[in-house]
Amino acid sequence: MKRREFITLIGGAAAWPIAAQGQQAAVPVIGFLGAAPDFPADYLRAFRQALKESGFVEGENVLIEYRWAEHQLDRLPALAADLVRRQVAVIATIQGPPVAFAAKAATTTIPIVFLVSDDPVRLGLVASLARPSGNVTGLNFISTELTAKRLELLRELVPGAARVAVLVNPDNAAFTEATLREIELAARAMGVQIQLLNANTSREIDAAFATVGRDNPLFVANSPLFTTRRVQLVQLAARYAIPAAYPGRQYAEHGGLMSYGANVADAFHQLGTYTGRVLTGAKPSDLPVMQVSKFELVINNQTARMLGLTVPPALLAIADEVIE
Repeated sequence: MKRREFITLIGGAAAWPIAAQGQQAAVPVIGFLGAAPDFPADYLRAFRQALKESGFVEGENVLIEYRWAEHQLDRLPALAADLVRRQVAVIATIQGPPVAFAAKAATTTIPIVFLVSDDPVRLGLVASLARPSGNVTGLNFISTELTAKRLELLRELVPGAARVAVLVNPDNAAFTEATLREIELAARAMGVQIQLLNANTSREIDAAFATVGRDNPLFVANSPLFTTRRVQLVQLAARYAIPAAYPGRQYAEHGGLMSYGANVADAFHQLGTYTGRVLTGAKPSDLPVMQVSKFELVINNQTARMLGLTVPPALLAIADEVIE
């Protein structure tokens, strides 16, 4: 879906009936805070579907106020404060710890439901997974813990590789450090070397690909920036004929060789479920932080053939989806 179509989708509130708009004062409002609306529209549909299953339909008996930082993270505190002034009933945050922390800093009373890919206890978002306490709870879709497995799968696709390039976003400092710890341990166990590549802009992504050795596969770490630039990443991998492994299926759907990670659409659905529970009176402190347990391996066999790779039958057999 093109960005313009996506913005039209999430901006549908402008088309609600006048009668419904006139009743906004009596209808609960969800504050939806994110870095940017640059993700598959299916994710937001999953969130809305979960709300519907909880008895809430956007535009009928619940409203959603969307706030996007457009990748300017320094805007997040002001956006969160705006939602607090709007007196929303609950704030749902996506796309990483900075978004969740901005909401947490803005209010100690309005419930917050987050979706992050790192350990929320280690980050300091909650006191514990079982008893988060305060006004904050949410979901952790595991990512760093899958690092070793994704590297192992990449090595199965390119068994002769002695070195693997690893692309990280240094702006995500805590997450990047955790990812590098995991990948260095896994690489040492496999007997492969690591070539570290840093990029936090589109131009730096271009520059990073130019330094990857022709015979080196690429491991792309999880990052909201990389998700936004997924088409650029996939096209560069094709241009330089680099076998690459990515953290989510959206990369493979755009032509990436392989992805392994949490089912993010399912995570958005669970985010919607928790948001619905808060709207029906549940306290965040009574809702344990959930860990997403649904993962998926997607292999783009067309891209593999283009790269001259033969995907092992054993790998095809365990794939959740093979794109031909």
